[in-house]
Amino acid sequence: MNETILIVEDDQTLKETLAYNLDKQGYKTETAEDGKRAVDLANQIQPDLVILDIMLPVIDGYEVCRILRKDSNVPIIMLTARDDEIDRVIGLEIGADDYLTKPFSMRELLARVKAQIRRVRFDLEDSIIVDQSPNDIITYENLKIDLSRREVLIEGQPVSLKPKEYDLLLYLARHQGQVLTRDMLLEEVWGWDYSGGSRTVDVHIRWLREKIEPAPSHPTRLVTVRGAGYRFEG
Repeated sequence: MNETILIVEDDQTLKETLAYNLDKQGYKTETAEDGKRAVDLANQIQPDLVILDIMLPVIDGYEVCRILRKDSNVPIIMLTARDDEIDRVIGLEIGADDYLTKPFSMRELLARVKAQIRRVRFDLEDSIIVDQSPNDIITYENLKIDLSRREVLIEGQPVSLKPKEYDLLLYLARHQGQVLTRDMLLEEVWGWDYSGGSRTVDVHIRWLREKIEPAPSHPTRLVTVRGAGYRFEG
């Protein structure tokens, strides 16, 4: 099946260039030039991936990302003309999966697209396997991770996690007691070709602590191992 990619970009030349190169790779592309059209089109066609510029007319890319994340885990690659860390952190916070700063090489973009599509395929394969064992639940005291529902519960109450927060927690939980470096976590959770840097791991660990630790400033579950990385204690 050819994946459908929604390109949201108000620069006509770049939009056409992206569509041309993605079409050559066998993807089906749809385009939108403003945020409102992007949301409407995403709801209509249910794309397999979204390439989303930040600076858009009508509704900016940040808000489009927030809207899409309310109902969908579709991979989102954000594009920006700026390289400020705050832009990257905001993009991650609202649920973007990857981030590219203009100007970028088409080869790099295609590699990022391929990595995200591959990740979704693996997630789908995993969910099919999990669905065969509906009682597949990881439990650590009052923390439960329900693999079949991709859901985390504390004291029986669901915890709202972004897709990457869930993936990170699950990987850590499956390696309880092991010291995992930031580079290892980046490679296993985000993919070997993700270029966001170790700051990405630190940010997501902080968010997870705020949601699953009784005292986030004194974590007992997601423990920092100085000079090494992180360890899940359960």
